[in-house]
Amino acid sequence: MTNSVKLFDNITLTSSHHSKKILTDIRYIPDHRKKPVILFIHGFKGFKDWGHFNLIADTAAEECFIFVKPNLSHNGTTPENPQDFADLEAFSENNFSIELDDTGTVINYLFSQDCVVPPSEMDLNKLFLMGHSRGGGLVLLKAKEDRRIKGVATWSAVDDFNRWTDNLLKGWKENEIAYVYNSRTKQNMPVKYQIVEDLKSNHERLHISNAVKVLQIPFLIVHGSQDETVGVQSASYLHKLNPQSELLIIDGANHVLGGAHPYYQSILPDHTQTALKQTLNFFKHI
Repeated sequence: MTNSVKLFDNITLTSSHHSKKILTDIRYIPDHRKKPVILFIHGFKGFKDWGHFNLIADTAAEECFIFVKPNLSHNGTTPENPQDFADLEAFSENNFSIELDDTGTVINYLFSQDCVVPPSEMDLNKLFLMGHSRGGGLVLLKAKEDRRIKGVATWSAVDDFNRWTDNLLKGWKENEIAYVYNSRTKQNMPVKYQIVEDLKSNHERLHISNAVKVLQIPFLIVHGSQDETVGVQSASYLHKLNPQSELLIIDGANHVLGGAHPYYQSILPDHTQTALKQTLNFFKHI
């Protein structure tokens, strides 16, 4: 990070769900010129300070963007422990509608008089969304429902939130809860069946494919050819649904584009550098 990057870390917003907090970081270089804004949304088991996300934010700031990245309210972290899954009860109660509403809360904050960034620094006519994995699906939905969004980029994005097998759903419904093992933290992370019910009851709002078909703003799809979590065919499918989109397949890249948590390097992984360079260039030309 250069010394000129201004940090507003851990701004506390309040979710409209269960009054949980949305810790939000904003990074930019003050120069009294209006800069485009990128709002970045993390994915499942992700958080704003994961791996190389801070380095991504600093790089974007150095390229004359304002970079915003929140911890979604029910991602399992807490204001006291923003990098640890210390609130598994909240994690278990998370769902796609909550995450979509949280994204809207952050957007509304940027447009409010409470925002810490002076109007002289921020061009909200160039507000862009960027999301990784599940966050990629979320930003596509939000871009469809919010006309304030002028461009969207996805990294390793899902093309459908319903990625569960019939066998899993059967046992999950009977038990009302399932567990996802986190190999990094060694935690069994609970997910209540209500997330499935949320997807069913809000099908129209949460249907990624339908949103992509009608998306009329610039749309960039970035995916690794060796993504072990969300297959590269998801990127091809999204591009097929919206032929006006731009598609970048990074040869050899995995789901996190070479990143890891913790990340100790001072430069971004090669695959992330490729993705970020293309993404920032894409946004600059909108």
